[in-house]
Amino acid sequence: MRRSFRETFAFKVGASLAIVAAVVALLANLDLQRDLSHLRVSLLSGSPEGHYHLVAQQMSDYVARQRGRLENVSSDGTVDNLQRLAAARSSCDVQFALAQDGADWPEKPELQLIGALPHAETVFLLGKAADGINSYAQLAHLNVGIGPPASGTAKVARQIFESPDFQSLGMMLSHHPLQEQIDLAAQGRLDLAMFVMDEDAPLIRKAVREQGLQVAGFPAAQVMARQSAHVKTGTLVAGEFDPIRMLPPTDKGVLQIETLVVTNGCASRSQTIGLMSAISQVYPDFIRHNREAANTTGLRTNAAAKSYFEHEGPEIFDEYAPWLVDIMPPGNWVYIVTAISVLFNVMGFGNRYRLWQIDARRVKLEAELSRYFGEGATLPDIQRLEPTPELRKPERVAEVRDLVSRLEKLAARSRRDSLSVLVPMGQEMGYRYQESLIHQTLGALRGFLARVQG
Repeated sequence: MRRSFRETFAFKVGASLAIVAAVVALLANLDLQRDLSHLRVSLLSGSPEGHYHLVAQQMSDYVARQRGRLENVSSDGTVDNLQRLAAARSSCDVQFALAQDGADWPEKPELQLIGALPHAETVFLLGKAADGINSYAQLAHLNVGIGPPASGTAKVARQIFESPDFQSLGMMLSHHPLQEQIDLAAQGRLDLAMFVMDEDAPLIRKAVREQGLQVAGFPAAQVMARQSAHVKTGTLVAGEFDPIRMLPPTDKGVLQIETLVVTNGCASRSQTIGLMSAISQVYPDFIRHNREAANTTGLRTNAAAKSYFEHEGPEIFDEYAPWLVDIMPPGNWVYIVTAISVLFNVMGFGNRYRLWQIDARRVKLEAELSRYFGEGATLPDIQRLEPTPELRKPERVAEVRDLVSRLEKLAARSRRDSLSVLVPMGQEMGYRYQESLIHQTLGALRGFLARVQG
């Protein structure tokens, strides 16, 4: 008989080589390098000249080098960020935002905390003659710019200056864009310009070094900080902005506020972990700071962020199989694997118990053969046995028929149990063996009954 081409040795060798070549090509193009190519998110930062925008851009640049995309979305500041982040809960076109601690968090939708940046921002009061201001009483009747209306600076300014302690000073507060506020203060049209910004922010350093603005400091800053849980105190050391010209000339007591990263819950676990990896590159102390500091923001910590801090970084599945952790967190996969293992063990025990029951009943039924055919009678003996008058009695024949009926039912049960989905793969052969033994006994008994009837 002529063989087909698929059965020839040449075809088998060619197919084997093709499979090997495909595997080699797959492994050659498989990229196991950890990157952020799965990251596609947006982050609300602040005005382009502000420090929030600069920090977000540093994160965005790192993500881009890791083949991902982090869109740095400009805004008017903390208040604007929170409003836009909450509004984006339905469209999910924005997933994260930077915000000052102590902001008014929206009740619906509930925002979640990712973490606090380890370097707190400083509350600056800049002016042409600010070095001479070292007490709160000197703020009376001054014109103070407090940034854009929707900024975190404006929110902090009103929390402080509109409190009962400061209302008697009669300060005049006004809103201005950041750069315009610097220019107005340098021209003397504003007595002070308020900013909540990092000490290294280019806007602040340029204002002090090049535009001649000075920094107001308050030795009793801790008194004001005690009025709010989210406000802390710090010291702006002499010469911070220019050690040669000693700008500022003396240490300044200042207020400080932490910067938070918050989310509206739109991002998946892998997206959240990816963003936190980018933050950790810009701020190496990000994990340590959040592990050691208590969450006093009033926001619930995001589950993925909590896992990131607990494990001091991403877990192995977060790095190499981000699509997998989006289906279920790594910890839950352990429970699933454990549950499946327990399930298979239970199935195996149940299967062995049912098989034991069938075998025990078969042996019990076969033991009844000696009652009808004598001790030691085997199946070949029964097959050759010629019915005697004693064995032809109706009651003896009825007993044999009953035994046949019970064996048939046991064989049917064995077949039914072997087809159950609870039987582990490959274990059905134990039932087949029991069926073969039962059918051998049935064959001998049915032949005997045929001879009786004949």
